[in-house]
Amino acid sequence: MNNGKYVFAQLIEFLPQRVFDGFVEKYSGNKHVRHFRCWNQLLCMIFGQLTNRDSLRDLIVAIEAHSKKTYHLGFGKNVTRSNFAKANENRNSKIFEDFAYHLIEISRKKRDNDNFDIKGKVYAFDSSTIDLCLNVFWWAKFRKAKGGIKLHTLYDITTQIPAFIHITTASVNDMNAMDVIPYEREAYYVFDRGYVDFTRLYKITNHSAYFVIRAKTNLKFERMYSNKVNKTTGVRSDQIGKLTGFYVSKQYPGKLRKVKFYDQENKRDFVFLTNNMELTAEQIALLYKNRWKVELFFKWIKQHLKIKSFWGTSENAVRIQIYTAIIAYCLVAIVGYELKIDRSIYEILQVLGISLLDKAPVKELFIIIDYKDVKELNYNQLSISLI
Repeated sequence: MNNGKYVFAQLIEFLPQRVFDGFVEKYSGNKHVRHFRCWNQLLCMIFGQLTNRDSLRDLIVAIEAHSKKTYHLGFGKNVTRSNFAKANENRNSKIFEDFAYHLIEISRKKRDNDNFDIKGKVYAFDSSTIDLCLNVFWWAKFRKAKGGIKLHTLYDITTQIPAFIHITTASVNDMNAMDVIPYEREAYYVFDRGYVDFTRLYKITNHSAYFVIRAKTNLKFERMYSNKVNKTTGVRSDQIGKLTGFYVSKQYPGKLRKVKFYDQENKRDFVFLTNNMELTAEQIALLYKNRWKVELFFKWIKQHLKIKSFWGTSENAVRIQIYTAIIAYCLVAIVGYELKIDRSIYEILQVLGISLLDKAPVKELFIIIDYKDVKELNYNQLSISLI
């Protein structure tokens, strides 16, 4: 069925163009545009992400080298450096943000599973800083002579898809991003101790959701009663009580559960706080242990997609590039599911990146290739410690 079609053209068929066109119309993205339309821009950006282009010049050189194929690849006419730069500068980044969230929803539904030991939605929240040159990215003020942005990410642990992305300058405190998280009823949210803010944690309780967070050393906690524990599992104590500090007791007036756990691998104790009274203490420790997967996601996406070196200097251009990286990530996940490719997202991306201009069915690429020597950072095969 795909004889004569480039691999890249086959991939694009998995993107819902009508939905994208709806977002373009909503934000008037194609107003006064004759040739290089928003859809062409999106495809060029995805091509640059999948082929790991370092700069806009590098991307344009790659496209120009295959100028006779641009029609079949969907790039349109007049793909020049100036046209591309103007599009990234002027077109509303909300077009690409809304489309990224649409693909996130699709990919999460397709990859939904019940393989995790704890039933229900489980999210890990953290942020990653991307350093920028302040002289070039003047809007991204961080320190006196340094610029940067933060990628605040709510990561769905069961589907391995980011459920929510919030982009700010690096000067924004991590805890402020907790105010924009779309909390879901009865879902689990896992945080590191840098997010200890009892006013915000109580907001999660009021949303009928659960949190697990590592406690700070200066915690003032009064035990009301204790649950029985099996110390052979590493659980040292499991207590129910309340906060006793003057301010924190007002910020979080309800009951809290404090679990002390000994990590045999790292030879150290961890203290967790949670508002969930039903899970076992071992399950609370397991939830926090899986928080590390969001860190692996940050490392993966920085290594294999372009979110560290940017093809434009404006805030709008940076946002477009980050959201197209998420679009490319979700596209690879969707393709893997639809074609029933039994490979990780990393392996699929690596093969597609060097095969975009081949004329072969996509699934065939993964049948004829030997993966025995492929080394990857696999989320599920790592021995993940608590820190």
